[in-house]
Amino acid sequence: MSLNQDVEALRAISLFAKVEPSKLKLLAFTSERLTFKADEELFHQGDPGDALYIILDGEADVLLDAPNGPIKVATVGKHGFFGDIAILCNVPRTATVKATKPLETLRISKDLFYQLVTQFPQISIEIMRELAMRLDKTTRDYREAAAKLKQGA
Repeated sequence: MSLNQDVEALRAISLFAKVEPSKLKLLAFTSERLTFKADEELFHQGDPGDALYIILDGEADVLLDAPNGPIKVATVGKHGFFGDIAILCNVPRTATVKATKPLETLRISKDLFYQLVTQFPQISIEIMRELAMRLDKTTRDYREAAAKLKQGA
């Protein structure tokens, strides 16, 4: 993929849609392109949160450690991203992410991410919006699961 293709991929992601092209080009240039094989782990729950990952192509599962083995809580595909919670909250990884098929990503380091947010406050607004939508979905999913459990009791 070329630098221009990386810029277009970044522009397709809600967090970066409003960032001017020259800044996206800088971000694409300074990001690290990583590829993963199917079933390869990108990181494990509890690892240090050192980067945000953007999926350029492929798919990955988000897994939570549980006593009886990992539980899949989400699948993230092209133009999706993950790793934002760990770097924003300065906490260890909240989940394990594993490629389900060959995966191509851009890895944005924590330092680069903070520079970007500092220089472009509109990204902060998009991050807040995305996190609020994720929280809303998680809350709805939790309510549905709790209702199903209550019905089964």
